[in-house]
Amino acid sequence: MSETTTRATTGEHERSTERAEAPTTEQDVCPECGGPLVTDEERGETVCDHCGLVVEEDEIDHGPEWRAFDASEKDQKSRVGAPTTTMMHDKGLSTNIGWQNKDAYGNSLSSSQREKMQRLRTWNERFRTRDSKERNLKQALGEIDRMASALGLPENVRETASVIYRRALQEDLLPGRSIEGVATAALYAAARQAGVPRSLDEMTTVSRVEKMELTRTYRYIVRELELEIKPAEPESYVPRFVSDLDLSDEVERTARRLLEGARKSGQLSGKSPVGLAAAAIYAAALLSNERVTQSEVSDVADVSEVTIRNRYKELLESEGGQGIPA
Repeated sequence: MSETTTRATTGEHERSTERAEAPTTEQDVCPECGGPLVTDEERGETVCDHCGLVVEEDEIDHGPEWRAFDASEKDQKSRVGAPTTTMMHDKGLSTNIGWQNKDAYGNSLSSSQREKMQRLRTWNERFRTRDSKERNLKQALGEIDRMASALGLPENVRETASVIYRRALQEDLLPGRSIEGVATAALYAAARQAGVPRSLDEMTTVSRVEKMELTRTYRYIVRELELEIKPAEPESYVPRFVSDLDLSDEVERTARRLLEGARKSGQLSGKSPVGLAAAAIYAAALLSNERVTQSEVSDVADVSEVTIRNRYKELLESEGGQGIPA
């Protein structure tokens, strides 16, 4: 009697488990043949891939009601604006009135309409920057964008620099420091975080602050915001310098090999990564029989020829000597 009761209980438990799992299984497989279900977005139907049974129809299409056949047509028909970005002080959410003084048909505005549009631009600008923090942020982000363009830095670096500056502004790190100084330090830190560093001399060239102020502000920002920034590697400068000097890929590979050999022998510590990259490129060009002078490498890397000569000799020594004259 107890054995029969146990079997009945076990069977009932198995049937209840099957009933609990049935809805999930039915959603994934065909109820007729058990084949996989696929969605036909063009017809708005869910059909079986094996027997063709239509399981669901008249599904809701969440896409646009129009079609576009190229990128320009898609931009013209789209009814949404650009995504939000930290590179603008208001994250791109406010209205921006154009400066062209033309109507929707491309016709020039009359003098009275131009005056009206100018007044609208003035008031729009006042509303966009209503307090000192917003004006500060607008000026700083404009500086970051200008310097990044001059240095050829990608958009992700500009976004990161904008976030770093916003954090510095929120944590009240700007009193006693110039807007340009903090903006330059934020861009320098963002470039190093992204693995596309620029030297302090390059940053000073496009910035409106001195090198000493930049280094002091950079250390302060990194310490207060607790940014994790690895030391710059010489290899990160090599591709850019090789491209500027119009040298071959073989020179770049050889330069990386020289730097790797010097790293294994412990000769990279305590030396400027920019100088090491410049010297490695000069040595690699000689080893690859490509003509380049120390003066040309010095101009591109913005380091002295003396630095290139000293580092160049050390790199060749770590390589074991290649018979190239100093």
